[in-house]
Amino acid sequence: VQLQASGGGLVQAGGSLRLSCAASGSTISNGATGWYRQAPGKQRELLAHITRSGVTNYADSVKGRFTISRDNAENMVYLQMNSLTPEDTAVYYCHSSLGGGVWGQGTLVTVSS
Repeated sequence: VQLQASGGGLVQAGGSLRLSCAASGSTISNGATGWYRQAPGKQRELLAHITRSGVTNYADSVKGRFTISRDNAENMVYLQMNSLTPEDTAVYYCHSSLGGGVWGQGTLVTVSS
């Protein structure tokens, strides 16, 4: 399986972005998918996770602002991000449990104050 993350960009504080994670080579819903981010000088952190059965979990830092979803027909996983703050500035990655664990390339999100 290969993952392609997209949708990052520059947004003002309070704005929204939707990140997309496109899977190829396998059916993304056959595994669990997570969205992570890594800010400069910080460790990569798990933000949101969706299981094979569709159960979702969120880090406290994004709960109520971010929503992970999956479109099985499109073989995509999304991360809707609302009420963004400068502290959300980071490179965002998607990860699938398929194939022993696969990372997509990062997509940069920059939130200006």
